[in-house]
Amino acid sequence: MSLNLLALALTPGLVIAIYIYLQDKYEREPIRLLLRFFAFGMLSTIPAIVMENYGMKIFNDSSSVVSHLFQAFIIVGFSEELCKFYFVRIAYKRPEFNEPFDGIVYSVMVALGFATLENIMYVYQYGEATGWVRMFTAVPAHAANGVIMGYFFGLAKFRKEHKTRLLLTGLFWATFFHGAYDFCLFVNELVPLAAGATITLIVAVFLSRKAIRLHAKNSPFHPQNFFKRNKFRT
Repeated sequence: MSLNLLALALTPGLVIAIYIYLQDKYEREPIRLLLRFFAFGMLSTIPAIVMENYGMKIFNDSSSVVSHLFQAFIIVGFSEELCKFYFVRIAYKRPEFNEPFDGIVYSVMVALGFATLENIMYVYQYGEATGWVRMFTAVPAHAANGVIMGYFFGLAKFRKEHKTRLLLTGLFWATFFHGAYDFCLFVNELVPLAAGATITLIVAVFLSRKAIRLHAKNSPFHPQNFFKRNKFRT
């Protein structure tokens, strides 16, 4: 693989990872730990590929809308998001996960690790044009889904009584947006549905930006919240 193609495949994931890291303004995570979970995201592609290949063999009727729905939401969407979910759960249990925004940070690092390795494979197989298209579509979609899942991980960490419900909600919505995006691409003979992939991505990015703002605003390390919490201490 040429260095130019490798750089093209790596760039979108690294740029988005840096952007998310910089949004964590008040108590940033150790870079070595973020790199570890980025690597975990790459590792998560292995069980996802196994699950998808097995699912496609069992459910190989690709002619109907129902088949496209099952493939997009269950075989691809749920399999991939579940594998990412497993590794974000590891971060969730670490002591460094000490504010809601950390859910977004670690979830996105796992998602981008997955997206980057996937991107390398696609660019290697299909070439430069695919790399440019995926730079503005598939990789941001993985990141946006990571933000959405991570938002609920952040809530769950500090709302213990609703932990299970919130974690499953995060998995559900990440799977939903992933599946909706892929479904629109699978049924690519219908122009409105093909355009729906772009709409799904835009909605996911919009919601992820809102989630970033909410968790950043509510961070216990935010100066305003810190002073509120400590104003009665002497």
